[in-house]
Amino acid sequence: MNKSLATLTFTLATMIGLPLVANAAAYKVVDVTNGGSISGKVTFSGKDPDPKIFTITKDNDTCGTGERKIDFVRVTNGALNDTVVYLKKIKSGKAFSTAFDNAKIDQKKCGFAPFLSVMKNKDKLLIRNSDPVLHNIHTYELIGRAKKTVFNISQPPELTTINKTVKLKRGTVMKLECDAHDFMHGYVFVAKNPYFSVVKDDGSFTIDNVPPGKYNIIAWHGLLGEKKGKVTVVTGGTASIDFTYKGK
Repeated sequence: MNKSLATLTFTLATMIGLPLVANAAAYKVVDVTNGGSISGKVTFSGKDPDPKIFTITKDNDTCGTGERKIDFVRVTNGALNDTVVYLKKIKSGKAFSTAFDNAKIDQKKCGFAPFLSVMKNKDKLLIRNSDPVLHNIHTYELIGRAKKTVFNISQPPELTTINKTVKLKRGTVMKLECDAHDFMHGYVFVAKNPYFSVVKDDGSFTIDNVPPGKYNIIAWHGLLGEKKGKVTVVTGGTASIDFTYKGK
């Protein structure tokens, strides 16, 4: 194709809204009969950061008084909590577990519960306001160190629940904040495939029913970011990989 024809093709496609490239990255559900698994632990060494302290300055009858401590880095006997391990790209495999259908977040006593939620990309997120005060839930798609607003909604007490479809294009995580209360923080991991695991209290994780192959695997933590690795899964086997985050 010469340069002039290529330019014309691009212009016409843009004008009529045709995709220039097919969505080859779309995940396809298939039967996995020869799968293996991936397991390991996520640990933390060194001194973990102290909780961040916020002063509660409004709605004290509901939110409390004094200070609110948010422990963004929770470490239990050397294990790093609130971490998700996932396969970066996989074209096909098992179906999503129904346990992650209809994810819910509750705003209660001016806090997000749970602190870390998990949902499927392009699914609905139910946001509840259990407090008798106004909240303003502001969500950001995290893309590296950048963040982009996904939705920003005022939620007075009479608006008990909100249902929002979440569709992240580049990132896999949303940060939750409340514009009415600066001490409200949380995270939502937005899965683009079902091959992920939220680590247990002891830092362990398992990702099962993985088709044989070589994969890029990532450990993600809200404040500490990503650790990357590679694994090879064989039929009926268990691949092992550990991740270590380090403090000062």
